Amino acid sequence: MPLRYLDFDYSEDFEGTGTFDAMAAVAPAQVVALHAEVAQVLAWAHAQFPGMNGPTDEGGEWDYDLACVQEVATPLDLAFDDASGTIAVQAGTPGPARTTLTLSISGSSMFCSALREAFGLD
Repeated sequence: MPLRYLDFDYSEDFEGTGTFDAMAAVAPAQVVALHAEVAQVLAWAHAQFPGMNGPTDEGGEWDYDLACVQEVATPLDLAFDDASGTIAVQAGTPGPARTTLTLSISGSSMFCSALREAFGLD
């Protein structure tokens, strides 16, 4: 199951718990597709490891953290005024809102291997 929006980085702690971290920032037109991709990953985890979700330090096989923010960016036009030696700032037209989503999913080596295989992760 290839992923279009989530590009995971992997790390592992000294106890062998692996963590996959991804961040995706999308325009309004891609929000539904991004949410569907996140739901696909989490549905897979729940289906393949049912009833095993929870903090690994409390006996869970896997766990996740999901966060999202929507921001409107306003470009700033900067100009150097050589007479005064200062920067002049003028706000431009705000752009469309961008949604930035982060997903961290961690688990045992068995869970991490299965996640890698299911989604073709490195």
